[in-house]
Amino acid sequence: MIIHRSSSMLNFYRLSSPPKVLSKQKGSNDTFFSDDNVSWKSLGLSDRLACALENSGFGRPSHVQAASIGPILSGKDVVIAAETGSGKTHSYLIPLIDKLCGARDGSENTNAERALTTLDGLSLVLCPNVLLCEQVARMANGLSGDNGEPLLRAAAICGRQGWPVDKPDIIVSTPAALLNNIDPKKHRRLDFIRSVKYVVFDEADMLLCGSFQNQVIRLIHMLRFDEKQLSQMNKSGSEKHVEVIDGSLSHSDMEDEENLQDIEDEENLQNEYISEREENSEDDCDDKDLMEETKPGSIEKKGWRRVKKTYERSKQYIFVAATLPLNGKKTAGAVLKHMFPDAIWVNGNFLHCHNPRLKQKWIDVTVDTQVDALIKAVNERLGSGADVSRTMVFANTVEAVEAVAKILETAGIECYRYHKDLSLEERASTIVNFQEGGGIFVCTDAAARGVDIPNVSHVIQADFATSAVDFLHRVGRTARAGQYGLVTSLYTESNRALVDAIRQAGKLGQPVETAFSRKRGFRNKLKKGKALLFG
Repeated sequence: MIIHRSSSMLNFYRLSSPPKVLSKQKGSNDTFFSDDNVSWKSLGLSDRLACALENSGFGRPSHVQAASIGPILSGKDVVIAAETGSGKTHSYLIPLIDKLCGARDGSENTNAERALTTLDGLSLVLCPNVLLCEQVARMANGLSGDNGEPLLRAAAICGRQGWPVDKPDIIVSTPAALLNNIDPKKHRRLDFIRSVKYVVFDEADMLLCGSFQNQVIRLIHMLRFDEKQLSQMNKSGSEKHVEVIDGSLSHSDMEDEENLQDIEDEENLQNEYISEREENSEDDCDDKDLMEETKPGSIEKKGWRRVKKTYERSKQYIFVAATLPLNGKKTAGAVLKHMFPDAIWVNGNFLHCHNPRLKQKWIDVTVDTQVDALIKAVNERLGSGADVSRTMVFANTVEAVEAVAKILETAGIECYRYHKDLSLEERASTIVNFQEGGGIFVCTDAAARGVDIPNVSHVIQADFATSAVDFLHRVGRTARAGQYGLVTSLYTESNRALVDAIRQAGKLGQPVETAFSRKRGFRNKLKKGKALLFG
């Protein structure tokens, strides 16, 4: 086999009903844009921002944007779970820019935010990687006023970029980069946490699981503890805890030490909570398990109640994802249900489902037929009407990307390579060249999440995805923003169980995650297939 396949399999369970779901936009045959009578102004945005959006080419909102803007403007915590290419980034950027502009102009002063009127409001956006951080910052800076200047200033703090000298309105960062910048400096840490009013977790399913989880949960606890402390100060009417000088916070050294110790105490409780969950939880569990009361004296429940139920809210939390499974104690959706039970959920019309604008081809291949099938698929062009053709070819490993690229080049087909072994500068340059000139882009799943490359007409899976989550993110690189696209999936006998499950879900009109059975037999079948592949 010329293309090596990863052996990992992510269990992706059935999405149950979230705590609160906002009704989706109805009445339009358009699968992307909202109804003709829905405008930016009708959603409650300022005239200035509505004009900036129209001048930037955003004539009217998408379904997801129309459903998300109102809840975010209301100040409630919001979970946006919507399919790839549905406009999720602008779904949170637009209302946050509106709120920040209103606060800066002195027009925003709601009850929930009066405690922060003496401070410059700040929005924090957390992303899992540098390229996505830079992309979000560019999108935020891309909305300009009549004078051609950005309405607000967004700065990416990641990679080699240090802390900005001039305070921006929006900071976009990875969790690690943010902690590295605020942890060593006590005053920066305290002042920064206090000034943050809005927090966005982009690609929330990644941030709340795996290697990111401890960092993200720690940041959430720091932010929530600051809310608790500010609430206690407001209730007591005391001003002696914090002194405001020229719009910035000044703390005595003693208070700094006390505040840091309190935050560390809260973090210790949270670390014990995470450890206890990881020790006691199993993948196959019901959502009702999350709601069971713990025994008296439990550290985890005591810690949560202490943080969750004893303070007045002064920050807003927004979680955004294209895949957000709920069942199972360790899934991102279950974590959100537990930590933010009152959040408003906005679900996309095609979350985890087949996109009606997407045509799919399934090709069963063997070692002998795989190369010919790949070359034939790459040479195929979808009549999208675009002047430049863009095709993305996915493989599961760096070695597989290099193997596919060599096969194509041997056949006289030029292509780009994109994987983790390339430097950030090389990856960024490759994306720009592909965006501007089109062509063939051979990549790992590093390019499957978040990175927005417009007008990709064809996605090819040279290696079939190793999970339903990866499958959804890969196919979501095309048929974005109301356009149409083609996906060609090559698969072998070792992939058949997963392929059959995904295709069956599509035929039945079910979400893809229902393809995964909670029965042990199905998982064993998948494991058996992988064992045969490497045998």
